Amino acid sequence: MKTIAIYQADAFTSHLFGGNPAAICPLDEWLPAPQMQKIAAENNLAETAFFIHQGNDFELRWFTPEYEIDLCGHATLASAHILFTALGYNRDTIHFHTLKAGTLTVTREGDKYSLNFPSRVAEKAEAPEFLLEAMGAKRPLEILKSRDYMLVYESEDDIVNLKPDFNLLSKVNTVGVIATAPGRSSDFVSRFFAPGAGINEDPVTGSAHCNLIPYWAEKLGKTELHAFQVSARRGELWCALKGDRVTMAGNAVTYLKGEIYV
Repeated sequence: MKTIAIYQADAFTSHLFGGNPAAICPLDEWLPAPQMQKIAAENNLAETAFFIHQGNDFELRWFTPEYEIDLCGHATLASAHILFTALGYNRDTIHFHTLKAGTLTVTREGDKYSLNFPSRVAEKAEAPEFLLEAMGAKRPLEILKSRDYMLVYESEDDIVNLKPDFNLLSKVNTVGVIATAPGRSSDFVSRFFAPGAGINEDPVTGSAHCNLIPYWAEKLGKTELHAFQVSARRGELWCALKGDRVTMAGNAVTYLKGEIYV
């Protein structure tokens, strides 16, 4: 029987039980992908991150309860938080090498961690009628698509009041659906739904902000943005557009440390 350390941290929040929880498993070597998938399903969190050393850097992979995902912000931030606070990493920047998103960096900036991710500009698109039906009676002002559909609404209240039909939404042929609008006390707000990935609502979604940041930077005519993801757990992000990259900074809080036996 093999023993693996496991941590859980809440990302994009400074308060325990806020933000987005992620499980983090540091490994000496990769486990078979089916075994990592079973661990992620057993954890039953939006993402479980696994990483191994690669010289001074790390290789990083993320799994939802259903499948390995191409990009995940909150579990990357949580992994960096555990490296900085629990595993003795003593440099200011961590380089994570990933299978599908290239090299991602996380830099410690005071009490926050800043992620440097690829920008994903969403293009105007048509959405299937069942998607719009699943999102409720109010129609979005704009429909765009990159990896995910992005629906733009008029107000923060529109986003807060969404009550999607998750069974219907699970039929969408994207990882998930982003809903966004201007914020009352921030530049923009959002929510993210991905029932097809085993996550009805993801509390705070870094990968969605790869779409949101370039969209709102252009819409608002500014490159530095403040955002909230207005899920029940709520998350806060300080964002910037930097050419074909985006940065998003946030806090993290450790919830647990333990061991799993496989």
